[in-house]
Amino acid sequence: MNYLAHARRHLLTPGKITGPGAEAGPYFLAGVALPDWLSIIDRKVRTRSESAAKLLSDSDPRVVAVARGIIQHHFDDRWFHQTEEFLILSSRFAVELRQYLDIEQGAQPGFVGHILVELLLDATLTAEQPDLLDQYYAAMDLLDPECVENVVNRVSKTPTSLVRPLIPRFIRERFLYDYAEDAKLLWRLNHVMKRVGLPQLPESLLNWLPTARERVTHARDGLMSGQHEDPPWDHWSNQSTTSP
Repeated sequence: MNYLAHARRHLLTPGKITGPGAEAGPYFLAGVALPDWLSIIDRKVRTRSESAAKLLSDSDPRVVAVARGIIQHHFDDRWFHQTEEFLILSSRFAVELRQYLDIEQGAQPGFVGHILVELLLDATLTAEQPDLLDQYYAAMDLLDPECVENVVNRVSKTPTSLVRPLIPRFIRERFLYDYAEDAKLLWRLNHVMKRVGLPQLPESLLNWLPTARERVTHARDGLMSGQHEDPPWDHWSNQSTTSP
């Protein structure tokens, strides 16, 4: 699941993110995004639900909101990756991508198929409600990046100083808008390939992307079937009160 799919339900909850009394709302969105941000800057830095739960009784509501967002992220990913639609689409994409990718050079069609389902789902959700991304970035712009980084360093066993500069860059680049166009999506995908050390994807993939996009749009409801589910907050709250 990618950024907007994680955030959508919470953006649509009146007042939760930007309304009166919702000062901590953007920090929840930051928590929901954090595991994906960390995959960009340092995959050794992990924010696990068990560690985040220890902060649920913190006196700072921003810290609590980030911790809740982290727990929500991992909960969402678990149900999303178990949906029938995700399993079918990612598997079919992996098979079809083999005719475009050079396997002998180390290409990973399974990895590409997996992330394509997630990015194209974000594109589908954006097309449904174009103002959601504007709301998302407006909320992110309210963050204190230092506060978010401090939470990461309390949760992760591996410290980092890279979260603080990443957040304004994430807001500035606004790359989630690029998923709407196949050429820009391919360009963004090749940024990911470079970051993880995989071969660049060929331009011939532009001939295939429209059918992939259409199928993800068709499977949208199934892919988002667990979007109204909540983590077992009572369980996680108990973890915070019993932790030293």
